[in-house]
Amino acid sequence: MDIIQILAQELQIRKSQAEAAVRLIDEGNTIPFIARYRKEMTGGLNDEVLRNLDERLKYLRNLEEKKNQVLETIREQGALTPELEAQIREAQTLVMVEDLYRPYRPKRRTRATIAKEKGLEPLADLLMLQMLTKPALEEAERYMSEEKGVLTAQEALEGAGDILAERISDEADYRIYIRDITFRKGMLCAEAKDEKEKSVYEMYYQYEEPVKKAAGHRILALNRGEKEKYLTVRIEAPEEDIIRYLEKKLIVRNNEYTAPVLRDVIADSYKRLIAPAVEREIRNSLTEAAEAGAIKVFGKNLEQLLMQPPIVGQTVLGWDPAFRTGCKLAVVDATGKVLDTVVIYPTAPQNKVEEAKKVLKNLIRKYGITLISVGNGTASRESEQVIVELLKEIPEKVQYVIVSEAGASVYSASKLAAEEFPDFDVAQRSAVSIARRLQDPLAELVKIDPKSIGVGQYQHDMNQKNLDEALKGVVEDCVNKVGVDLNTASASLLEYISGITKTVARNIVAYREENGRFEDRKELLKVAKLGPKAYEQCAGFLRIQNGKNPLDATAVHPESYPAAEKLLEKLGYDKAQIAAGGISGISRKVTDQKRTAEEIGVGEMTLADILRELEKPARDPRDEMPRPILRTDVMEMKDLKPGMILKGTVRNVIDFGAFVDIGVHQDGLVHISQICDRYIKHPLEAVSVGDVVEVQVLSVDPDRKRISLTMKTGGGKQ
Repeated sequence: MDIIQILAQELQIRKSQAEAAVRLIDEGNTIPFIARYRKEMTGGLNDEVLRNLDERLKYLRNLEEKKNQVLETIREQGALTPELEAQIREAQTLVMVEDLYRPYRPKRRTRATIAKEKGLEPLADLLMLQMLTKPALEEAERYMSEEKGVLTAQEALEGAGDILAERISDEADYRIYIRDITFRKGMLCAEAKDEKEKSVYEMYYQYEEPVKKAAGHRILALNRGEKEKYLTVRIEAPEEDIIRYLEKKLIVRNNEYTAPVLRDVIADSYKRLIAPAVEREIRNSLTEAAEAGAIKVFGKNLEQLLMQPPIVGQTVLGWDPAFRTGCKLAVVDATGKVLDTVVIYPTAPQNKVEEAKKVLKNLIRKYGITLISVGNGTASRESEQVIVELLKEIPEKVQYVIVSEAGASVYSASKLAAEEFPDFDVAQRSAVSIARRLQDPLAELVKIDPKSIGVGQYQHDMNQKNLDEALKGVVEDCVNKVGVDLNTASASLLEYISGITKTVARNIVAYREENGRFEDRKELLKVAKLGPKAYEQCAGFLRIQNGKNPLDATAVHPESYPAAEKLLEKLGYDKAQIAAGGISGISRKVTDQKRTAEEIGVGEMTLADILRELEKPARDPRDEMPRPILRTDVMEMKDLKPGMILKGTVRNVIDFGAFVDIGVHQDGLVHISQICDRYIKHPLEAVSVGDVVEVQVLSVDPDRKRISLTMKTGGGKQ
């Protein structure tokens, strides 16, 4: 199997690109490093393609290893033929390899093995030859043996049938056909275990859909309903077509004595041995595909959330709303430093609104607060009412924004939060997190397990290892795209940088605390357990502002410093000009990129990256993302009327639509059919988490807390 060729075909890239990427991965380079600093080698493959390549590479190598194990086992049995070896080597999936291996796999004791022990295999062979000249039961009398425990001719015939049923079940070609036709023509069915019992799965109480059309979110919902014992789920296969196919393959002679026996054997083999296994395999493959799709959507949502632009230069009041225990507030300055924390009680049961307003007015005046970040949990709506009233009473220009507090409680109760704020209680830490996730979403959200951030679907039902790996990859790509300030980054942010482990991240922070700020990227080599390879992987993603070398504040890799310096000299610039905010228009000075690249000793792609960095050092890719909607007034669900047009922020994207925050504490659903005028297969084709969109209200159901929205031009129709 030519793995490189397969990767190139599947990912639609050149064979040389696949070859280079595999070599770089095998050498221990990380995906962000390869995507950013080895563009010449890979022909500019981005991190998404590289991650897909890495995943497929692992699968194909695992497949190759499995093939070699299977071939060795069959060879040891003396059963390996050139034809079988060719079939195994050409197999494209693990399922196909398992099908071919099935007849040779060491078996547990089955009805067929017991029949063989009783000496009934010759009778099975005779039946298969289909040349009997007398009834099968008469022929079976010859195999009766008290010694072997075969007391009747019927027992002998049934034993021979068991042997044949297993042989049929083990035939790879039959399995492949049956699996294929079951997928193409089968129906996925579900019914309630108790129709009277109320549950969220009621839409599946009498459900039927072609297997091939079953959407991923429905597969995961059915699986969960089955696991929670509300549903019975099964696949209804095209049994008649399958039995007819097997009979055509196996009954090759019109023999009146063997044909009826073989028909019974075929039916038994299919119903008892093949059908349950094929159903399991198809449901497993449907689940795997559904999980892969859901993980991909989760990853895209997470990326959009992490890449939301930071709100810089503002002193923010973080507000963790609550009823009985009061609202916890934290004042955080523009650098993320906590200036003050306080508890107020404007909500029930205390309702100390005027007292709370007095505290808030003092805080706003004292610290120059310009923005209030309110968590969207319990008592959020009541808190918002108080804030809006307050804003009308004060001369200062203050705005507020409702932020998702998903994961804030997980973070605030974590060991990391306890280390960061040992003197704060859980709610105070939560208020700090709510403020900081508005100031710099990426730096704050990396402290939280990605699964707790609230932008997925059915995440607890998935393969947790696959989900963790995929989401960790997303966080890693985001952190490395943005880069981090080496002198201010937390250990939790540093550990996502290419080549840096948790231990090394902690060692960097410890080194900083002991020796003061880093003045030079090379100083990283003094950090414990950070060797030359790790330095190569991480250096370009770590920035040093106002250090010894202005290039340390850019994404130019230290290995390209000589080239960057040559370029500056050639064009008549000085390194100091980088520190002054970049060299505007430097790209236009290079008229012949190919020649210039050759002169300074780099590839054209690297030259283009260097020019971009010199022009705008450490540019933040998040600046291109839509900014959150800041509000000064409040709206409630009862204020909504069909036909109203509003601006909202996409909070979550799932297979069947997108949830949009329109400022009423209950996200509205834009069904996939209402997202745009053209046909789309998935909402992600049109919207992403964090997008600011214009929506029209279709309907409001206050009792069920449901809001239906449309993004179609002119308003959608229900």
